[in-house]
Amino acid sequence: MSETIGRREFLGTAAAAGVAVAVGTKSFVTSANAANEGYLTSASASALAEAIRSKKVSSKTVVDAYLARITEVNPKLNAVVQLTAESARKEADEADAALARGDIKGPLHGVPVTIKDTLETAGVICTGGTKGRANYVPKADATAVARLRAAGAIILGKTNVPELAGALETDNLVYGRTNNPYDLARTPGGSSGGEAAIVAAGGSPLGLGTDAGGSIRVPAHFCGLAAIKPTSGRVPRTGQFPLPLGARNAVFHVSLLARKVEDLALALPIISGPDYRDHSIVGMPMGNPGNVKLQDLKIAFFDDDGVATPTREIIAAVRDSAKAFAEAGVKVEESRPPDAGTASKVYFDMSRGDGGAGTRAFLKSVGSDEISPLFEKALTYSVAPAFATTTEALAAFVRWDLFRNSMLRYMENYDAILSAVAPYPALLHGTSFDEANRRGFGYAQAHNLTGWPTATVRVGTSPEGLPLGVQVAARPWREDVALALVQHLEKTFGGWKMPTAV
Repeated sequence: MSETIGRREFLGTAAAAGVAVAVGTKSFVTSANAANEGYLTSASASALAEAIRSKKVSSKTVVDAYLARITEVNPKLNAVVQLTAESARKEADEADAALARGDIKGPLHGVPVTIKDTLETAGVICTGGTKGRANYVPKADATAVARLRAAGAIILGKTNVPELAGALETDNLVYGRTNNPYDLARTPGGSSGGEAAIVAAGGSPLGLGTDAGGSIRVPAHFCGLAAIKPTSGRVPRTGQFPLPLGARNAVFHVSLLARKVEDLALALPIISGPDYRDHSIVGMPMGNPGNVKLQDLKIAFFDDDGVATPTREIIAAVRDSAKAFAEAGVKVEESRPPDAGTASKVYFDMSRGDGGAGTRAFLKSVGSDEISPLFEKALTYSVAPAFATTTEALAAFVRWDLFRNSMLRYMENYDAILSAVAPYPALLHGTSFDEANRRGFGYAQAHNLTGWPTATVRVGTSPEGLPLGVQVAARPWREDVALALVQHLEKTFGGWKMPTAV
């Protein structure tokens, strides 16, 4: 059973007050009432998993702490839109009972997580942000969701998205708008905006989302989090809504978001590998970020793609990150891929074939007769006008192949590329499709076009007090390299910081 909460405050219950116990260098609290003090609800998923396995804290205590934190912050954020409190508490009790018997389900045993509302969850409403599915309850979990459950994770709820995950901010006609926990007047990004907002605010330690054009990395940048978009073909898309099919399938990536890079490294192997449902998934080996030697790497960096110049502070963040790599022994060169400035045009041209007619027909087929204003903007600015002929539409996909080949030739000389995620910090609500802001989409979209693994981490703060992140894209199948590099930046600059607006 789940409870729709949206803008309404969920009146949860907290456990009785208790005492803190030490786990390594972290202090864990044995009651949900102390969650606001920043103990359990600022810990990494990895630390929580270890504390639960070693019986230094119960899964029930952890789950209660996160439910209490959601109760506190969600009325301001509108990030969690389906709260599965009853089932989460039941599963936490079961996890504790299993542990008492000596049974450990997996590496996430008893750890709470949240799921983006475009990934199907058995028995829990999955809307994809569109009115036609406002009451749709899937019968099965998406593959990645099922794999998290099998590893012992406990789902706290579903998080908000723009309609059909089609924008870089989060608002829809089913649940409304999600706010950024660092400044409620700003967006947490999109399309994984609800996920980013609640993880950043301490309401979940680990989030499962998707990225088709920056949808995990832009929210991570806007909310000061760590995120990984894996190589295209690493994680099955089975159970994603809408299901990615057809020529653009490869730009869609089921992805992860957390407060700490170590949690991405923990969870990525769990959700990866063929499921014999998604034909595009390859059973490639995955390296361990801990085995990557930074001094053996060579990276390129650029601070301006030639289309949208970043803010002075974001340029400084990229350059400071490059300096941190150089000081760690990484070979660093300032160099911009020759096609970096064409990414956004190549990306949107692939969507222009019918001017959005197919998308509108799909929405009607699921019962969505009314489209959100935000998604109308997406259709207007991103896929219109249509190409005049089929030949022109097909030529857009040829340009995509040429872009991929050019980028791959460039990457022959480097292990990774460092750049901005976006040229600005978190935007004010309703401004993502303004002309000046649309020009900045290419930084993120470039790596959906290549399909390369790309990781994000916070490295700075804007003058307004907003998080600033950078992204590191590695060669295909080298998620270990991307994660090792951003983990060094996290260690150097501190990574996530608890927001003060909630």
